[in-house]
Amino acid sequence: MDAARPVIVALRDVGKAYRRGSQLIPVLLGISLAIAEGEFMALMGPSGSGKSTLLNLIAGLDRPDSGSIVVGGVELAALSEGELAAWRAAHVGFVFQFYNLIPVLTALENVELPLVLTGLSRRARREHARTILGLVGLAERMDHTPRQLSGGQQQRVAIARALASDPTLIVADEPTGDLDRASAEEVLVLMERLCRELRKTIVMVTHDPRAARRASRVNRLDKGVLLDDLETPPAECL
Repeated sequence: MDAARPVIVALRDVGKAYRRGSQLIPVLLGISLAIAEGEFMALMGPSGSGKSTLLNLIAGLDRPDSGSIVVGGVELAALSEGELAAWRAAHVGFVFQFYNLIPVLTALENVELPLVLTGLSRRARREHARTILGLVGLAERMDHTPRQLSGGQQQRVAIARALASDPTLIVADEPTGDLDRASAEEVLVLMERLCRELRKTIVMVTHDPRAARRASRVNRLDKGVLLDDLETPPAECL
């Protein structure tokens, strides 16, 4: 992490466990982590290591059992459920493995959707969505529905939707997991650009070492414990 940049995500001694019947299953054990503004961090580890749980905690989709999570200066534990939902909508962009696009809406309408509650006029929302689709290279596909797009194009629409609210943080859960190699490469190049050119902070869960190499930093979880940073040569986002 670049010490000269402000810390956007700060976790201190975060613990999380889930109950299975009468048994308490620990998932995360005393996680402490700092992520700087504009950093592209990849999170790796075997299945069941707690990667998605950690991502959900950082994104405010779940609450820890112990410890502190501060994102963009906001202590998430201090927010009510309603406040947390509003915070997520304003400050977190989500990218999922299977895109989660609404099939009956066009690419433009899918990107516009998060803006409906912002108070922007319909004209302003449309113009903003068009601009973002141009940014991800889909200006000529904005009137297509998801079934008329390739997997890689659908994921770029999903990334555009994640950018719509100009979020503090983008969280991506296996964003290339359902893509062929060429499409995955396009999506990863786009994410690098968002980090390098727009200074977006990205946290990505991945099983794919090729995807992780695109990040400026890689951490590994193993049995709920966060290991030291792994060596990663790319420096585009630093």
